[in-house]
Amino acid sequence: MNDFIQTSKSDGVSSIRFNRPEKKNAITADMYQALADAIDHANGDPDMRCILFLGHKGAFSAGNDITDFAQIAMSGGKRTSMAVFEFLQRIIISQKPMVAGVDGLAIGVGTTMLLHCDHVVASHEASFTTPFVDLGLVPEAGSSLLAPRLIGHHRAFSLLAMGEKFSPELAREVGLVSAIVSSDDLETAAMDAARSIAAKPPEAMEITRELIRGDRSDILSRMHEEAELFGQRLQSEEAKKAFLAFMSR
Repeated sequence: MNDFIQTSKSDGVSSIRFNRPEKKNAITADMYQALADAIDHANGDPDMRCILFLGHKGAFSAGNDITDFAQIAMSGGKRTSMAVFEFLQRIIISQKPMVAGVDGLAIGVGTTMLLHCDHVVASHEASFTTPFVDLGLVPEAGSSLLAPRLIGHHRAFSLLAMGEKFSPELAREVGLVSAIVSSDDLETAAMDAARSIAAKPPEAMEITRELIRGDRSDILSRMHEEAELFGQRLQSEEAKKAFLAFMSR
C-alpha cells in the first residue's frame, strides 16, 4: 500500500486515511491507485461492512496534486494515464456503505467524492470548494449530474462552475453533509457512525442502500463523459496557463 494512503480494520470498518499532511493530502496518481485498491479490498472482505475515509486535522484533501496534472498537460499525456478515474469508478460502484470524516480543506475531488458517500461528518472548520473552471477544467466524479440532483441547479452552479466555497453549515443545509461536530470530536463521531452502520444486519443494509441509491449506470456514464472532456481540457491553453500561474505562486 502507498505510504500516503493508510488503511486499518476494526469492528467491521475498513478505514482509509489520506496521509500526506505536509501537502494538505493532495492526491497523486500512485495514491489514487492505492485508494482504488483499498476500496476493492474492503468490498472483497466479508468481514468489512463499512468504509471510512479520513484525512488529517485541517485537511481532508486538497484534491488532485496539481503537479501531476501540470506534467500531463505539458507532456501531452493521455487521460488513460490518470489513475484518478480508477478511484472514481470504485467509489461510484462500491458495494459497501461509505462514511467520510472531513476536517479543514476539501477541495476538488475532496468534495466531489463526498457525493458518493452515504454519511458525511464535517467539523466546524471544514470548507468545500471545487475550482475546476478556475483551472480551465471541468467537474468529475459524476458531480455534474449528482450535484444538481442533490442541491439544485443554482447551488450546483455556484459550487462547480463559480468555484464558491461552501461552509459546513451550507453543506449540511443542501444535503452534502450529514452532521457537524467540533474538530476534536470529528474522528470519533465519524468512526461511531461507521461502526453503527457496520453493526447492522448486512444483507438488509445492502438492499436498503441499493434502493436508496438506485441504478448507477447513468452516473458511471456521466463520469466517463466528464473524464473524456477532462482529458481534452488538460491539453487546452486555458489549463496550461492556469497550471503555470499556480506553479509560479
